[in-house]
Amino acid sequence: MTGRIGWLRAAVLGANDGIVSTASLIVGVAAASAVRGDVLIAGIAGLVAGAMSMAAGEYVSVSSQGDTEKAELARETRELASDGDFETEELAEIYVKRGVEPALARQVAVQLMEKDALGAHARDELGISEQLSARPVQAAFASAASFAVGAAMPLLTVLIMPENLLTIGVSVISLVFLALLGILAAWAGGAPILRSTVRVTFWGAAAMGLTALIGSLFGTAV
Repeated sequence: MTGRIGWLRAAVLGANDGIVSTASLIVGVAAASAVRGDVLIAGIAGLVAGAMSMAAGEYVSVSSQGDTEKAELARETRELASDGDFETEELAEIYVKRGVEPALARQVAVQLMEKDALGAHARDELGISEQLSARPVQAAFASAASFAVGAAMPLLTVLIMPENLLTIGVSVISLVFLALLGILAAWAGGAPILRSTVRVTFWGAAAMGLTALIGSLFGTAV
């Protein structure tokens, strides 16, 4: 369940980034009095560039996490081989700090060490588990896909909205989608829905408002 919630939150955040960045780009270009074709090209370019950037950033970040996990597991393997008794006591002490009686904690530690010593230490000492372990490729694809889904929303708006209403139309519809994502993110994390929704729509509106201002200034100058 924890893993599913984590992936849901990551997907919502990726889609949120896709909406905000692509909608802001579209609004800025549209505010500069660009025609629909130019706005659409800019939006598609923003989608591709953003998705690739998200994928690359997530892959590098999660790969670094994976390297750290491997180094920690290698160190723990060496320690288990060199001083198993100390590692047993160390594991028992972890359970004692969590509220288990010392005698029972040592009994649990011994039994877990007999079954899977490295797994027990990885899970309870290092916080590494199969469900939460680093998966760079999966994370990269998930981030790129969620960003692309979010970015597609303002792009579809460009296709159906009258050209003279692109700026306001993309802004309003994107804010609606952002509000929905804010509700979903709050639900996934158990956070207050109103606060999450207001926060995400406020910053989305600020980003689009700023790019619209810059676009209109450049459009006037040209």
